[in-house]
Amino acid sequence: MPADADVFGLIDQLSTGVAVLDDRDALVHANPALIEATGMSGWRDRPLATLDFVTHDLAVLPERARREGIRIALRGIELRTAGAALRCDIAVSPLADGALLELHALAPHESAGLSPRISQSLRGLAHEIKNPLAGLRGAAQLLQRRIADPDLQRLAAMVIAEADRLAHLADRFLRPGGKPHLSAVNLHEVAERARALITAEADPALHLHRDYDPSLPPFRGDADRMLQLALNLLRNAAQASAHSITLRTRAEHGAILGGQPVRVALRMDIIDDGAGVPDAVRDTLFLPLVSGRDEGTGLGLAVAQEIAQEHGGQITYRSRPGHTVFSLLVPLEQNHG
Repeated sequence: MPADADVFGLIDQLSTGVAVLDDRDALVHANPALIEATGMSGWRDRPLATLDFVTHDLAVLPERARREGIRIALRGIELRTAGAALRCDIAVSPLADGALLELHALAPHESAGLSPRISQSLRGLAHEIKNPLAGLRGAAQLLQRRIADPDLQRLAAMVIAEADRLAHLADRFLRPGGKPHLSAVNLHEVAERARALITAEADPALHLHRDYDPSLPPFRGDADRMLQLALNLLRNAAQASAHSITLRTRAEHGAILGGQPVRVALRMDIIDDGAGVPDAVRDTLFLPLVSGRDEGTGLGLAVAQEIAQEHGGQITYRSRPGHTVFSLLVPLEQNHG
């Protein structure tokens, strides 16, 4: 895998711990969630086997994954970290010139020492992201005050809103595992904001259609995270050479989410007439770094699925050339603990 700063930046958005290894099983990149979960430091370019939290069984997984060409998972294992025992699921997937390590914590840390500690690299990340955003926001505010054209004012307001959302996202990087900001979310407002952003950035020849059920009630969720999910699904459709995309919302009764029946779920479908999902990635489409496009990062759908799961929901899809549907299902009544 190429050492691409944009790809690493997207990996850093995941609340799942992720590390990229080279062909010597040395760490090329570790995201904030993995660093915070394990408490590791001085990891760069170190072989996986030399890290304090790594067991022998874990150390041999990357080589085995490459040799067998499969994703290997360990369920419910216990790792020793600087703070306490960490119970987690671990998966290792082969890459062309390395491996991808995923760590899914099953229980929060007991240590009070890990959560407040923010590494210098994370402080640098916040600085690098938030300072330019502040300048971008200020410039957009000046433009908004000085221009009379309503359409240009609307675009400036969109830049301001996105700068605020990205600044909030930067704050989340510094506090991985924090509680989501829950409020009453109108699915149509999320869809409309995402549609407006995609319209501003996509080819003017792309047609975006609405097919909304206006009777849908709001649900309790994180509006910013749901906007990120919708944007990722829409961008995925736009990048699949689609000429037409339809956003459709419906209520679904008796849906099954996480193996459990749900009385009422809200559904948002993203329907496009693009090339469809390649056969080679159909079974692994929602895994990090899996993409059907040569220039793709393979993280948009992984992030979208993670956000859906944060809300007790899931994303599914069906696809053939000329007709692809990605469907978000989220329960109307949720228990976030």
